[in-house]
Amino acid sequence: MNKSLDEIERFVIKRIKEIRETKGVTQEELSLSIGKNIGFISQIEAPSKKAKYNLIHLNLIAIALGCSIKDFLPDEPIKEKKYDIKEIKTKKSDESWDFVLPFFNR
Repeated sequence: MNKSLDEIERFVIKRIKEIRETKGVTQEELSLSIGKNIGFISQIEAPSKKAKYNLIHLNLIAIALGCSIKDFLPDEPIKEKKYDIKEIKTKKSDESWDFVLPFFNR
């Protein structure tokens, strides 16, 4: 799967694929059932593509597959390094001090 997508996006794509396959629905059938072109789902599931689902897609897919949008999401938040708020606050604070301290050392 495409590494340029966030981990949560890759998770949702993989989960929808699992549910789709379990229910015996082809990519083409799902694409057409949500009003998209025949290759829509295959583009999203393709490892080399950057395509992803939006909330409207998730709602339509849940209806088509007879499940809940919650079924596409992980039970717990996926923690990615770039979203660590404590680290962002600390870094921002350190950068602020780096800016201010030279004025006191004059």
